[in-house]
Amino acid sequence: MISKINSGSVLGINGFSVMVEVDISQGLPGFDIVGLPDSAVKESKERVRTAIKNSNITFPMRRITVNLAPADIKKEGPIFDLPISAGLLVCIGILDGAKLSDYFITGELSLDGSIRPVSGILPMVISARDSNIKKCIVPYENAKEACLVDGIEVYPVKGLNEMIGHFLNSPIPKMVNENDFFEDESDIFELDFRDVKGQFVVKRAFEVSAAGGHNILVVGPPGSGKTMLAKRFSSILPKLDFNESLEVTKIYSVSSALSNKDYLIKKRPFRAPHHTASYASLTGGGKNPKPGEISLAHNGVLFLDELTEFNRNVLEVLRQPLEEKQITISRASQSVTYPSNFILVASMNPCPCGYYGSNGKCTCTTQQISRYLAKISGPLLDRVDIQVEANFVNFDDLNKLSTAEPSAAIRSRVVKVREFQANRYKGEKIKINNELQPAMIDKYCVLDMESKKMLKRAFESFNLSARAYHKIIKLARTIADLEFSGNIRPAHIAEAISYRSLDRKYWG
Repeated sequence: MISKINSGSVLGINGFSVMVEVDISQGLPGFDIVGLPDSAVKESKERVRTAIKNSNITFPMRRITVNLAPADIKKEGPIFDLPISAGLLVCIGILDGAKLSDYFITGELSLDGSIRPVSGILPMVISARDSNIKKCIVPYENAKEACLVDGIEVYPVKGLNEMIGHFLNSPIPKMVNENDFFEDESDIFELDFRDVKGQFVVKRAFEVSAAGGHNILVVGPPGSGKTMLAKRFSSILPKLDFNESLEVTKIYSVSSALSNKDYLIKKRPFRAPHHTASYASLTGGGKNPKPGEISLAHNGVLFLDELTEFNRNVLEVLRQPLEEKQITISRASQSVTYPSNFILVASMNPCPCGYYGSNGKCTCTTQQISRYLAKISGPLLDRVDIQVEANFVNFDDLNKLSTAEPSAAIRSRVVKVREFQANRYKGEKIKINNELQPAMIDKYCVLDMESKKMLKRAFESFNLSARAYHKIIKLARTIADLEFSGNIRPAHIAEAISYRSLDRKYWG
């Protein structure tokens, strides 16, 4: 007898449907799984056999063949334990296959028959919905995550016997989407810009960065507040909308980084990998490619502290995702693409001792400084929109009571500017200025004659690249938006040019 159970798997961050076909026939007892299973899938037969026995069900001592279709895509993980068990129970007459045909089933089995949570529930349930399957049986711990998908009835199960009872005489109450996922977020932040004294130029640069989604590099001596400012950057970014939150949650779901408590990522990610990170941990990879830090920072912030301490080869892999907002990882068996639309925030000292340009404190030789700065390549530096210098804060600023603007006030301005940009780009596929393509710049970033002359002088004096030219214009567009100005004026161009001066000061 043959049974067919609807299930699914994940490729990249997208789910795809898998039909679990189970056949029991006469012959010597055996249990084979085909359809490009990995080791974890092959081991399912031992978990399934023992779980069924420990659920007080007689395991069939016949020839068992399980096919995972489509057979040309590799299947990974223990997610097929529960659908394989369901297929076996249909074949031996305990369950009715017709009743199961309307369900999507996934889950990992323990040897005692209890069901463990699995990774990638969100993209798999989305795939099931797209295949017109409206009912899902999922592990109890994954139920809230599955409920994020509209139009799906979710039935959470804790054990194999509970699933059997659902189809026989004890239906499980379905879990519904309670629509309370986005309760109002407090405007009181643990890390707030009100804590930062002085550094008005750097704060302004961070506000411009947040308003337009621009990458930013802060250079300064030790103790000047670079890290302190960067860690507060997320507090001035707009809240995630529901679609953005789902995108991020899918990435964390396939990375096994979700907890039952945090089944939906509601805050913008802030990822700060240590400078000893490898390029695979940054971009993602492995035999079966998983998302790296740049994808886990999608729709959020990637903070690289002590930028020059990172291996140069590691930093160079950032060049493509900074431009394309995604990363493609290719292996012999498969190629997957992960989104990586993040704001890069980087900080560094100006020299090995950290005090170059600080009132004669520097003890480094010219050669040492050159070697130190050479760790940051020109092409990578060219992709950073804003370069700003953080200097020491003077005693008077440190000693007086803080009157700094809180993050909530800055965020309110940023939100208004983002809305201003979204209305401007309604007919386009972009939302913020940093996403402007060169072909759109002439339409949305019109310069008057004085602004063009100023930009031309900077272009020729600084020997700028075409990329830097476009980034200055996009920066000027954001600066103008902060004043809700429809036109880009010379003052906006001048401020944008000032954010591109450090590469000339330090890198010649």
